[in-house]
Amino acid sequence: MSVSTLASFEYLERLPGTTFKRLYQQPSTALAIFRRMLPHLAKTFVMALLYMSKPFPLTDLDLWVNSDSKRERDKALQLLSRLHIITVTAPSRTDPQTITLTKNFGESLRQALTGGGEHNSFGVPSNDPVSGGVDLAFLDEYARDQWEGILHYVVNSVGEAMRGGGQGPTDAVKHLLEAGRLVTTGRHSGKGITQAGFSFLLQEVNAQVWTLLLLWIENAEKMELDSVEVLSFLFMLGSLELGRAYSKYTLTDSQRQMLPYLLDFGLVYIPRSSSGYFFPTRLATTLTSDASALRSVAAGFDAASSAAGGAKGFIIIETNYRLYAYTNSPLQIAVLSLFTRFKARFPNMVSGRVTRKSVGNAISHGITSDQIITYLSTHAHPQLAKRAAIQGGPVLPPTVVDQIRLWQIENERMKATPGFLFRDFDNEKDYESCRKYAEEVGVLLWHNDKKGWFFVTRVEQLRDYIKSKKIK
Repeated sequence: MSVSTLASFEYLERLPGTTFKRLYQQPSTALAIFRRMLPHLAKTFVMALLYMSKPFPLTDLDLWVNSDSKRERDKALQLLSRLHIITVTAPSRTDPQTITLTKNFGESLRQALTGGGEHNSFGVPSNDPVSGGVDLAFLDEYARDQWEGILHYVVNSVGEAMRGGGQGPTDAVKHLLEAGRLVTTGRHSGKGITQAGFSFLLQEVNAQVWTLLLLWIENAEKMELDSVEVLSFLFMLGSLELGRAYSKYTLTDSQRQMLPYLLDFGLVYIPRSSSGYFFPTRLATTLTSDASALRSVAAGFDAASSAAGGAKGFIIIETNYRLYAYTNSPLQIAVLSLFTRFKARFPNMVSGRVTRKSVGNAISHGITSDQIITYLSTHAHPQLAKRAAIQGGPVLPPTVVDQIRLWQIENERMKATPGFLFRDFDNEKDYESCRKYAEEVGVLLWHNDKKGWFFVTRVEQLRDYIKSKKIK
């Protein structure tokens, strides 16, 4: 299951049942959640129940599942219940438990699969004359420029030259990145990346898009937008056809207000000469796609990066900590500069060294040694991966991996733990009994029997114990 799917799950599962009732009124939403959010077994249950006219006995469901797969069955049913896709009746002495699809979800999914209706939840193609020159290559280039502008801002590299002359994200996107703590702005230190921001850079493109969209949805009410319509529109975008123009007139007021924000993200393109239609980009049409489609969008973006010298595997690091990156992508170079000290730059390569100071600088921004190692491993040159496969060893030199971790440990020699210090007991017997009790309940962190002191992480149980001793 992808990171973006997990993030979507966590957000959806926090929504109340009334919100799901509104969401499932749109066939595009029901189909998107069915396609992208459900594992195979849960999909099987949904399709089996989709055209049943009566509630299905829950005990009969066991006949569909192998005896050694009960755990998977329970997980699937729990997920369907949390997403308000099914309703399971309470156990009763007289009537057996039954399972049915919720009314709105069942009706919308049937409508999505069979067609018909005037809901317009899958978009309405525009009948207006379409501007020339807007083809798939143009939309991919536009979406890539918009998204790379956001990534440049995250790594604090807006000043770098960007393809297409991009100037970085809009102020609204910058505020969103800061609100999501992907970047931080200090009064004296200026803008900098955070640990969450570096984790954001390590994600695939589709996961990055969902991360920002979920942040945006959580702030939708502050922008006086209906969060349900916002989420419905995003699910609708995932069902649109890439390269086709869609009418804006069939959208609701909230959805039309969303378009400028989606324009900033690179999810839609609106020609300047037009006010009546928009184009979804590849970033939008894969929001609710399966794994193969997600690989296609990643391949499309990686292919463009490869043409610019920023292929996925481009880093070589030696046992002496020297690093060679075969790329001329400003974005890739900016990411490496977070933990690398560069010494030379060539048309298709940069070279430098991973040092104690450069790693310490990254750690001071909240980036961990494991994140640095993961990035180097993920983007290691194919020759390193080939050598590791032949020799049966790790992709990165073990000395480099160990040293990066040691450099982080150097900054973590002292660790502060909040708690409570107990001292000045009346006698040694009271001290011993309280210390032993604290040890038994698992809150004792440190003790000094000579001084009669001990330190605990929690005080509630120990406080009650001391009170009970006084009463006795």
